Amino acid sequence: MFDIEIITRILIAFILGGIIGTERQWRHRTAGLRTNTLVSLGSALFVILSLKISGDSSPSRIASQIVSGIGFLGAGVIMKEGFTVRGLNTAATLWCSAAVGSLAGMGLWPIAVIGTASVVLAHISLRPIANYFNMRPIKYDYATIYYNIKINCSKSVENHIRLLLIESLKNTKFQMKSLKTLSEGIEDRIEICADVFIYGKHSNCLENIVNKISVEKDVYSVSWEVMDKNDD
Repeated sequence: MFDIEIITRILIAFILGGIIGTERQWRHRTAGLRTNTLVSLGSALFVILSLKISGDSSPSRIASQIVSGIGFLGAGVIMKEGFTVRGLNTAATLWCSAAVGSLAGMGLWPIAVIGTASVVLAHISLRPIANYFNMRPIKYDYATIYYNIKINCSKSVENHIRLLLIESLKNTKFQMKSLKTLSEGIEDRIEICADVFIYGKHSNCLENIVNKISVEKDVYSVSWEVMDKNDD
């Protein structure tokens, strides 16, 4: 393998990774231009290394290690906020960038170019379709709905309100995912937050529970909302 061919493979990996990264940078994602370019470039370099090493090190073995390594890198951009998970598309894009770089490193340039075009096309063309489906009304009767309940009350009644909430939910089809107490920054005031979910629409039942708690002594406000589950 001539040096000019190695340089060509590296440049192609750099360019193709940059093309994918440009689309991500344009949308201000966590892993943008530099990250995707480096992932593609690094994958190509590892594959070229495997081709240069004699012995039992083969490109396929190096490629499998690249896939495993990108899994750890992708996990770093996935963030969970309550019931919302963000960064899955970014992690998947890094995985694709690694594949494109590996193909470029092997010298399979036509496949690498097609792969790059497919990744960018997927982000550009599928986004409007996904947004269209997201804007459609949810069939609440056939979906699992997640709610967040917030109770602003006095510290002196914290235990009572927590137990009351648990008992009220116990007699319903609601399932509690988490229950925590936050400081309100005001002396003797706290906020009790509960994340619950249920199959189908039962907002009337939840409203009854909220009304029951709102009339308790030293409870200042009670509210609930449907949790957002959108990805990036």
